[in-house]
Amino acid sequence: MLITVDFSSAQPLADQVAGAVRAALAGGTAGPGDRLPSARNVAATLGINLHTVLRGYQQLRDEGLVELRRGRTAVISGTADQLRLRLAAAAEEFAKAARQAGASDEEALAAARQALHNLRD
Repeated sequence: MLITVDFSSAQPLADQVAGAVRAALAGGTAGPGDRLPSARNVAATLGINLHTVLRGYQQLRDEGLVELRRGRTAVISGTADQLRLRLAAAAEEFAKAARQAGASDEEALAAARQALHNLRD
């Protein structure tokens, strides 16, 4: 699994690490039982702090998507909820597009609410 970060992004690196794993799960390139690369390997490859990667992995653990095992092995949980993952990935893509368009948080949320409202009709 390829984990990447964008150093020019305002999003914290740990959030980007977790987001890359969520995207891989939502896209089907990773699934339950797959091992994540070691935090040490990811940190060395990306040139970021080991604790930053571990924070990203801990976010995934807290969400129930990853099990952290002794020796810092991270394995994708068998209970990963695919619908929630797809929704999170779509929301992240929407947020990126909103940021690139220069929308404020309020404008982005209003646009999302309007789109949901339009689908209800």
